[in-house]
Amino acid sequence: MSEHGDSIVPFNPAELGSGEPACKTDINVLRVDPRKEKSNKEELKDIKKPYDGTKLLQDELNKDAKLSPYQPRPPSLPKPVGLGMEGKNISFDEKLRGRRLRNSQESLTDPGETGSSTDSLKDAASVNGRGLASGRPLDLPPMETPPFISAGSFSENDESPREDFDLNKERMKPSRIILSPLQLTGTYPPLDNSAASASLRTTNRIDRDCLDYSVVGRRGRSERLQRNLSDSGLLDTMVLDSASVHSMKSTYSVLNPIRPRDVRNRSFLEGSVLGSGALLGAEELDRYFPERRLGIYIATWNMQGEKGLPYNLDDLLLPTDTDFAQDVYVIGVQEGCPDRREWEIRLQETLGPYYVMLYAAAHGVLYLTIFVRRDLIWFCSEVEHATVTTRIISQIKTKGAVGIGFTFFGTSFLFITSHFTSGDSKVYERILDYNKIIEALALPRNLPDTNPYRSTTCDVTTRFDEVFWFGDFNFRLNKARVEVEAILNQGVGADMSPLLQHDQLLKEIKEGSIFKGFQEASIHFPPTYKYDIGCDVYDTTTKQRTPSYTDRILYRNRQVDDIKVIKYTSCSSIKTSDHRPVVGMFQVKLRPGRDNIPLGAGQFDRSLYLEGIRRRITRELKKREAAMKNQNNSTVCTIS
Repeated sequence: MSEHGDSIVPFNPAELGSGEPACKTDINVLRVDPRKEKSNKEELKDIKKPYDGTKLLQDELNKDAKLSPYQPRPPSLPKPVGLGMEGKNISFDEKLRGRRLRNSQESLTDPGETGSSTDSLKDAASVNGRGLASGRPLDLPPMETPPFISAGSFSENDESPREDFDLNKERMKPSRIILSPLQLTGTYPPLDNSAASASLRTTNRIDRDCLDYSVVGRRGRSERLQRNLSDSGLLDTMVLDSASVHSMKSTYSVLNPIRPRDVRNRSFLEGSVLGSGALLGAEELDRYFPERRLGIYIATWNMQGEKGLPYNLDDLLLPTDTDFAQDVYVIGVQEGCPDRREWEIRLQETLGPYYVMLYAAAHGVLYLTIFVRRDLIWFCSEVEHATVTTRIISQIKTKGAVGIGFTFFGTSFLFITSHFTSGDSKVYERILDYNKIIEALALPRNLPDTNPYRSTTCDVTTRFDEVFWFGDFNFRLNKARVEVEAILNQGVGADMSPLLQHDQLLKEIKEGSIFKGFQEASIHFPPTYKYDIGCDVYDTTTKQRTPSYTDRILYRNRQVDDIKVIKYTSCSSIKTSDHRPVVGMFQVKLRPGRDNIPLGAGQFDRSLYLEGIRRRITRELKKREAAMKNQNNSTVCTIS
């Protein structure tokens, strides 16, 4: 190579002809036709003889001596390779290798010569299965251009060629390795899950709304798409990358997009018998609850009239051992604190901005509060409540019941919290309290009965689909305290059956004298009554009351298996009362609504919501200030 990047053509000075110019660059390119097998002697005839370098250099030196210093000189010739190798004679193979190197570089740099190497490759590819000089067929992948033949296929370290050198064979040698296609050695193993398998279809089940939209996206027409256009359907038809998703959200927001024709044709205030387009109909129900299951959290607690509320109610409403919060929170309190409004604000502060208070009712010191997720407030009907006192004098409201009833979509709910007569031996009085409540609780008033054929006038619990009754029932254990403590100290663990065999409530339910048609989940927690305030020790006063399961949650449904128990336990971390709170988590089956259900139009306690959020923000700011103060007062990192 010269300093200008030109290729140096090797030649033999002995073969240089005197009649040819010294700077001639139009040298014929050697082409090899694979279809013709020529010997080295026959190919040598097609190559022009190189120039006589020794004689030419001598003539040039003589001319330089005769030229004047002011006369321009011809350009200097590149140094012949043969002269730079200590006078060695250049072999035929080395000359051929140098010519091929120059030809390939000229074809890459000169636009006019780009077809030289391509034509030679096309000639090589036209063999079509015929053998080369070695007798082996040319293995090239179909529909693939043969690779460029590099000059590096010859060894640069060889000073003399081998006698058995095959020229055609080396020219067809590619510069990279070409792997032959893989051949199957056997059949593929059978797959467990194919596209038609039932298990695969079950695990990849698509929501009906999304399925309709995907089908419509391919066909271009569907009437149901105009009514149900969801975000999930939009995401399915778009390219699933972050840019498209973010742009879609910025354009349509994260809410379900609504077409103008939907607003014109759809009845938002009233449903219909068939449920098509109804706000409480099947389509809207499936959109929010694909499994048609509503999560309900119920808590009952006898507060013992204490003025001081627990600082934090998170353990009561938001336990850490659950994965998700529930859709509806129902809290019933017996012997509640004197400031009922403060209690409701504390509940709102604990649940935060995700929930709104649907309704709250009270009967003396009996409080019943219902919170619903704010997204579901539009599917609730008007809310009704009623109260019953079980005292002889109606003005004394320490014992009795509070009931709240409403319809969610097409399922009616009744929640009752009550406080029965106390006393170890007053079982009959407690049964009288129960009978009075179910007969005197005047519900529902304006709400339609979803199943009037199963309703009776003497039992309010038969007029609703799902009924939850909870509170301080005051049923005790018919066993001496010493024996009860002996059983508890035996370390029975979660098995409370030795104690429950002596429970008064379970005995009366089994005999059918109380809570007819109701069920209770299995009890795996210790008795919730009666503790010393602030500790886990049962009553140490002179009365020495027997530990008992006075706080209970029972449920009843019209259809079998409508209510599924998720959790039933006590909250042992709240110790401001002589009772431990009892909590239960349930999943309730929902049904579509009809046009005879009066809607509540999204009513909730707005002032309570704002006050609860303000309290929550203030609490968080105080926590941060306390954390910063503790950090500033720390002496570990103080630099004096």
